[in-house]
Amino acid sequence: MIARESYINQISPFIDKPVIKVITGIRRCGKSTFLKLLCKSLTDKGIDPGNILLINKDSLEFDWLTTYKQLVEFVITSFKGKKGRKYLFVDEVQEIEGWEKAISGFLTDNVADLYITGSNSRLLSSELGTYITGRYIEFKMFPLTFSEFLQFRRVTEPDKTEREFTLFMKYGGFPGIHQMEYNDEVIGQYLSSLYSTILLKDVVERNGLRDISLLERISRFTAGNCGNITSSKKIADFLKSQRIRGSVDTVQNYLAMLCAAFIFHRINRYDIKGKRILEVYEKYYVGDIGLKNILVGYKPDDISGLLENIVLLELMKRGYQVTIGKVNDLEIDFIATKNNQPVYIQVAYLLTDGKTIEREFSSLEKISDNHPKLVLSLDKYPDSNRNGIIWQNLIEFLLDDKRSVQPLFPHPSPLPAPVQ
Repeated sequence: MIARESYINQISPFIDKPVIKVITGIRRCGKSTFLKLLCKSLTDKGIDPGNILLINKDSLEFDWLTTYKQLVEFVITSFKGKKGRKYLFVDEVQEIEGWEKAISGFLTDNVADLYITGSNSRLLSSELGTYITGRYIEFKMFPLTFSEFLQFRRVTEPDKTEREFTLFMKYGGFPGIHQMEYNDEVIGQYLSSLYSTILLKDVVERNGLRDISLLERISRFTAGNCGNITSSKKIADFLKSQRIRGSVDTVQNYLAMLCAAFIFHRINRYDIKGKRILEVYEKYYVGDIGLKNILVGYKPDDISGLLENIVLLELMKRGYQVTIGKVNDLEIDFIATKNNQPVYIQVAYLLTDGKTIEREFSSLEKISDNHPKLVLSLDKYPDSNRNGIIWQNLIEFLLDDKRSVQPLFPHPSPLPAPVQ
């Protein structure tokens, strides 16, 4: 097992603290392995393995455990007679009916230090909020970032980075692909199967849906439109043009269900001058680019959209709140905010001429505040600035994941003059 240190660092300050540690994220992003790593870290510190209970609801061993009453009885029996601090880990807790009653009771009675995972954001936020408001901490887990992808691939040579990035754009960041042969057909089959499982367990069964065909059409349309302004009406109009019935309300509900299962992330637009979130014209991005490629096919000519999606997931994994910026009639790809400090980011494939450079920089130049502004592209040696706006290689940005998103300012070198 390869430790994903950033998550361990996030959760460590809350170990042995009287709060429930809730780890959420798309199914198969690594939550189960993360729980095992936490268990191992405890035994390495001298905790008696008998004081650690790991319940994995994806395992047949616990297929019988379906209700909160069974959970309570099993946990109390397992810990009976044990001395010292106890630790309870429940993986995919939403598979247990009424689980929130048991977890709330365990916390109240100080039964154990509690850790749970789930693959549906609405489940955890709504039900936990009802029973134990203010007594849980949520840790959001994502598929592998590019730097983690290289770790799993055990690649350290800089001259192989570009080749590996091409693989990353095709296969995405689900850890399970690294147990497969690196072959388009094999990994494509794995991702297709994984997508079907997520759709069935975390959307269809969770919400009791019957029209699976409509759900799949909405999902594919949204994946194909990633990075573009998308609305429920736009999707409903498309369905109507295909002679498929689907009202705006139905589309809106289905999109919310897909986002709750982390298949998509909805990113709102923010009016920079008006300083307000816009209620319309949001964008959707896929929870892992591997899913996008199996839904609509890998298209090298759509590389700009893939790069945007990769940068978005990187920013979210680093703990930034992300919106899309609007300044007058121009758009900023991302506003990444942490501790009330925004960073403005444009993402492009290559800035090959003055006209392209002007397009990417001009939007940022319209922003009058002094917060950092950054243009990311695959150009090998950009490291230049124009009016304080930094131009940085996108892959280097992804690999520098231990530093703040704000780049270190290099020695400036002039860019082509603005197009007149």
